[in-house]
Formats: sequence, C-alpha cells, structure tokens
Amino acid sequence: MQKKTQLMDEAQMRRTVTRMAHEIIERNKGVEGVALVGIRRRGEPIARMLADAIERVEGTRLPVGTVDITFYRDDLTHLSKDPKLNRTDIPFSIEGRTVVLVDDVLYTGRTARAALDALMDMGRARRIQLAVLIDRGHRELPIRADFAGKNVPTAVTEFVRVALDEIDDETGVWLCDKQS
Repeated sequence: MQKKTQLMDEAQMRRTVTRMAHEIIERNKGVEGVALVGIRRRGEPIARMLADAIERVEGTRLPVGTVDITFYRDDLTHLSKDPKLNRTDIPFSIEGRTVVLVDDVLYTGRTARAALDALMDMGRARRIQLAVLIDRGHRELPIRADFAGKNVPTAVTEFVRVALDEIDDETGVWLCDKQS
C-alpha cells in the first residue's frame, strides 16, 4: 500500500465525528429510541466515538452494539475457504428502535447491504440509518449514507485507509494507491 494523501488526522477525525453526532441528534429530534451498531471491524470503534460525542451533548449514553457481517457477504467464497465468524454483540433489542449502522468507508454498498441483512435477522427496527466516516463513491447498489463525515471522490485504482489507534496503532485517514 502506497499512502498518497492524508485526508484526516486525529483531530480532524474527532471534529468530524462530533459534527456527525450533532447531525444524528438533529435528524432524530433527540436520541430517544436511538441505538448505534458498528460494523465489525472499524465501524465498531467509530460507533463508540459517536456514542461518546452524543453523550457529551445530550447527557445520555446510547446503547452501542457490533454486527459481524461475515456470513452475510455476497463475496464470501472469494474471501477464504475457511471464513472466521467474529462475534456479533448487540446487547439490546432493536425492535422499534432507530438503529444507526456505523462503518468507516462506504464504497460499493455491499458491506452496508450485508449489515442490513444481519440486522433484519435480529428483529424489526423502526428505522435504520447509515453513518460513515468516509463516502468514496463508486456504488454498485442503491445505498446512500444518511450521515457522511467526508465525501472523497476517488478513482477505482485507489482506496481509502482508515486507521484507528486501538486497531492500527495510528489514527488518521489516507487516500492510497492499490498495489498491483
């Protein structure tokens, strides 16, 4: 991977998440009945960051869960002959709630679709919204983010790398060239 351009540093990410938290509060007219579900792997810590920011503003801690989409992916057979299921951890009912599904990057829409399928198997949410740190375009499915931290036009030959300290030992967002 060749890093080309840094799109966000840690402070910019923090400000972006804070803005997104305000947008979630505003769009939902508060946080009553709202829950956050991060798509495992980097959506999970971003969901917790959103919950922290919302708590600072509203004084209410939203429930936060994590969904693993491994067996809902439409490219599962291309990924591995022995896929590993990580844990889905949603310690609350999604019935009748507004669930904000959180991910790091929205690209083709296939990850979001898989996460929607996983959530639907857990119950009937009142509404599902999508929040992403980066929307890079190139959709293959009719899916859009309700809350996007930053829209980044990209070429198909590029990808966006989101790094979070707890997973990657650094924090930031970079536009990178795909390796051939």
